[in-house]
Amino acid sequence: MRIVRQLTPEIKFNSPILTLGTYDGVHLGHQEIIRSLIEKAKSEGKESVLFTFEPHPRKVLYPESYSVKLIDTVEEKLEKLEELGLDTVILFPFTKEFSRLSAMEFVRDVLVNQIGVSEMHIGHDHHFGKNREGSFQELQELGEVYHFNVFQLPAISVEETTISSTKIRNAILEGNVAYAATLLGTPFVLEGNIVKGQQIGRTIGFPTANIDLENPDKIVPKNGVYVAKAYLGDRVLSGVMNVGTRPTVANNGQVTIEIHLFDFQEEIYGQRMKVEVMQHIRDEKRFENIEDLKNQIQLDEITARNYLSTLV
Repeated sequence: MRIVRQLTPEIKFNSPILTLGTYDGVHLGHQEIIRSLIEKAKSEGKESVLFTFEPHPRKVLYPESYSVKLIDTVEEKLEKLEELGLDTVILFPFTKEFSRLSAMEFVRDVLVNQIGVSEMHIGHDHHFGKNREGSFQELQELGEVYHFNVFQLPAISVEETTISSTKIRNAILEGNVAYAATLLGTPFVLEGNIVKGQQIGRTIGFPTANIDLENPDKIVPKNGVYVAKAYLGDRVLSGVMNVGTRPTVANNGQVTIEIHLFDFQEEIYGQRMKVEVMQHIRDEKRFENIEDLKNQIQLDEITARNYLSTLV
């Protein structure tokens, strides 16, 4: 998959069939659009292209009040898009100057003159351009002027709920990661390097790996304990993950993400780990003493192992 970060005259496209948007999460609705344009592009010998933005437009337009947490980092999004088989992703640098382009100017100056779009596939509620003024109807009208076709795909629903990135973010923030996975089509993922923590877990018989997410814009589930599946190199491991302030053993209020891996004792500091957050077990709570905490962790492990056994 080709990644284009700047549109220059040297970069050429092959009659691209294109979709555009932030595509955070690359959920089932996004996947339907992407598959439709990939199928069409292959059948006509053209190029399938996603035009997306970096950073998130709201971060540029409303920096003081920006609070959107992203389902996927850019790297995670690109990995999903490549797995779908997309030819090209344009990671367009979103700026305030760019945001002032009207829908017509964006289509004419960027999509037509720089990219040479031949066809567009968009979602049921897509809007674009300055103040999101561009609609499907306007795209159709511009398509007639600049000679490209436009197709609008219907909304994709799960259990009569229309899928959206906002609904997925809300589900994750509520700890409902299993429902989020239903809308995403894949488990929700946290990924980062293993860093040294206070090492309290090993003193009570439950060593944990602390995960540094690196990107402050990455969404994190609400504080609590979760069933998790971890990928370390080519190994797949299981465990329980805690998100929270660890009120029984710490009083600094700092939120950490740590995972206790089952049947695993190796030193892995500095290594990179991807964690699929599978199921919420319980909310975080403060225990009266370490012994009560240990007993609860043992129960959490039993719950997690039972849940994972149902997936086999």
